[in-house]
Amino acid sequence: MALLKILQYPDERLHTVADRVSEVTDETRALVQDMAETMYAAPGIGLAATQVDVHQRVIVVDISNTHSQLHVLINPEITARSGESDCEEGCLSVPGIFGKVQRAERITVEAWDRDGRPFVLDADGLLAVCIQHEMDHLVGKVFVEYWSQMKQSRIRTRLKKQMRR
Repeated sequence: MALLKILQYPDERLHTVADRVSEVTDETRALVQDMAETMYAAPGIGLAATQVDVHQRVIVVDISNTHSQLHVLINPEITARSGESDCEEGCLSVPGIFGKVQRAERITVEAWDRDGRPFVLDADGLLAVCIQHEMDHLVGKVFVEYWSQMKQSRIRTRLKKQMRR
């Protein structure tokens, strides 16, 4: 197991569109394990492979306080969405920045598990929001990009100053 380096916004690699996983291998399972360990250590509740500079459609999510409900979604696709949620979000790639993003309140997602078996997950509330947030990373979108250009510019400036310190 290894802790992976999490890319920090505005790193351009965060805008890379992830490739579909053609087959779940031991390497894929090792990536999932390393991503989960990295997410828990950060600490966070979700992590996309894109955030650790691996451009494959893999996400891990665990919204439990006990780190006991790890969801592994490989090649996730949202097949249904309903309702609206204005949830305060943060991101391991944008440390210290929080803000509201409008997302679906409920989703149905189809994916593969860590063994390559297909499954369907119905999610709502925080789990639904977190999955949508992580899936954005897979298409090269960071949550702050839902906000105005002016606000994004201020965030980039603030994060660059933090990196120089």
